[in-house]
Amino acid sequence: MLTWVDGRPAASLPLADRGLAYGDGLFETMAVQGGCPVLLERHLARVTAGCARLRIDLDAGRLRDELSAFCAELGQGVAKLIVTRGDGQRGYAPSAGAPRHILQAGAMPAYPPQHAEDGVRLFPCETRLAEQPLLAGLKHLNRLEQVLARAEWQGAEYAEGLMLDMSGRVVEGVFSNLFLVRDGMLSTPELSRCGVAGVMRAELLEQAQALGIVCQVADVQMDELLAADEVFLCNSLYGVWPVRQLQARHWSVGPLTRKLQALARHLLDR
Repeated sequence: MLTWVDGRPAASLPLADRGLAYGDGLFETMAVQGGCPVLLERHLARVTAGCARLRIDLDAGRLRDELSAFCAELGQGVAKLIVTRGDGQRGYAPSAGAPRHILQAGAMPAYPPQHAEDGVRLFPCETRLAEQPLLAGLKHLNRLEQVLARAEWQGAEYAEGLMLDMSGRVVEGVFSNLFLVRDGMLSTPELSRCGVAGVMRAELLEQAQALGIVCQVADVQMDELLAADEVFLCNSLYGVWPVRQLQARHWSVGPLTRKLQALARHLLDR
């Protein structure tokens, strides 16, 4: 597997890396087409803003150069970028050393085409997302909530899980963002308390607004989700998956879902 650490091929990390010890860092997962990362500017903007919030001294220009060279060598597939605070001594006090860039290559996931065409079933996860405004929206390395949630179901009956916060508000999927459509308005949950602000989520909101679709980012309760006309999921690798069932509620794949799915597919295929 193609792996770089700080711009060079590598197969190991120092044991003192704070990403390993404390989850002290961030990551991005990018589709790569024709040697170029899809939605590159959105990924770079998110990791840059996340590093600023975590007070990691990121050299954005160096990171861009490394990422471009890595993806050119990869050609096609998935690039995972991890930025950690770098090496540190024992203890929580942040180190003053240089951050570390880790790049890993992989193949595009072989998701069943039925997920996109017919829609998916959502598993109602019992694991709740803790409300932590300081970390909300960031794709940080602390993903134990998602690990526990994903362990709640096995097999192919469910393609994704639905995650709520500690107050019972709808937040997102385990590895996706969620949208709903009601009376022609597109809504997605507010992520100021917890959750990951996905780059495909941001892109779809911008594209929808440009098309004149009324959009709303707000708290979503379970009864609002169940009353929606359309529900779909999105992320930066598969684009858009319609949701066809959650518990006893069934949905048909709606026209707005199909329209935004086509936009996402265009981004990922070009």
